[in-house]
Amino acid sequence: MRKQAGFTLIELMIVIAIIAIIAAIAIPNLLSARLNSNETAAIATLRNIISAQSQFQTTARADENNNGVGEYGFFGELSGGDNVRGGATPLTPQVLSTAFRTVNGNGEVNRGGYLFKLYLPDVAGDAVAEEDGFANIDPDMAETTWCAYAWPTNYGNTGNRTFFVSQGGDILFAEDANYSTSGAGPVPGAAFEAGGNDSITDSNANGTSGQDNNLWKQAG
Repeated sequence: MRKQAGFTLIELMIVIAIIAIIAAIAIPNLLSARLNSNETAAIATLRNIISAQSQFQTTARADENNNGVGEYGFFGELSGGDNVRGGATPLTPQVLSTAFRTVNGNGEVNRGGYLFKLYLPDVAGDAVAEEDGFANIDPDMAETTWCAYAWPTNYGNTGNRTFFVSQGGDILFAEDANYSTSGAGPVPGAAFEAGGNDSITDSNANGTSGQDNNLWKQAG
């Protein structure tokens, strides 16, 4: 009678140990790759928002004060999801992806492991969020000013860096700022120079600490 061959306990333990070593090496690398991919995608999305805002403003798609100078818009306007303020129809064709038509109750869009939020100014230059509606937006100020933030939906798992951009077009980031989840992102003045308030007309904290005490640097 032929004796059946099999793995010994020591051999099984060796195999398990090898698998554990491979997993210990591979899993952190996979997580790091996902974080880098999400952050790169967030930067690309912010660049798309810059382009969309530029097209929207220069073509005067919104001109509430009727002075011939265009104003910047919210996600719903840019993506054709909402009527352009001062008008009765959505933007056609839209200048931003239709994914930005889905704005949650906190004025945020969830995309690629990041939350995006956009602000326009009131008459004092203070931030008006999308969930606040159009009423407090100042048409004159909105001709020159806007800003947006992007932060991880789950800090440490979908991203580490928080990003900021404004009408100047420079994308800034704060590393390990620990912003995470909907409704818990940066305050409007977070990436502006320390000592200010919620005005989004102040100077950006490029290379210095912002109002949130995080160091904001220009993204490469």
